Amino acid sequence: MSKVVVHNNLTLDGVMQAPGGPEPEENPFAAVLNNRQKYVASTTLEEPLSWRNSTLLRGDAAEAVATLKGQPGKDLVVLGSGELVQSLMRHNLVDEFVLLIHPLVLGSGRRLFTDGGAFAALRLVDSKTTTTGVVIATYEPAESRVGNTT
Repeated sequence: MSKVVVHNNLTLDGVMQAPGGPEPEENPFAAVLNNRQKYVASTTLEEPLSWRNSTLLRGDAAEAVATLKGQPGKDLVVLGSGELVQSLMRHNLVDEFVLLIHPLVLGSGRRLFTDGGAFAALRLVDSKTTTTGVVIATYEPAESRVGNTT
């Protein structure tokens, strides 16, 4: 069984994307991502997708992810996509959050954890701080540790 791991960049006030949309730039990880299998949750895209090794999830994204999660294989990593993460949280499908928390306050923009979104009690399992002040915090749902005394 695979785990669902959410990776996201946030500001101190929880903004994951500033108003006006993402600013694309050359990414040194593009080659790695291009060679990995990707599952795309979209209500507007159609196949064939322009990204190499990409499969469009059909129907309800949470149901499709639940099916993938039940299969053997590598962990399913969610990059960005606050709306998808909220849906996965509502269905208790997220096993781990890896949040890169940047020392900025934007005040507005799309937030990962929205007002009225799914409730989440999280347990910190690892943290590091970079020399630039970015906190890399790894959380898992607190209820996944019930009965574990470590």
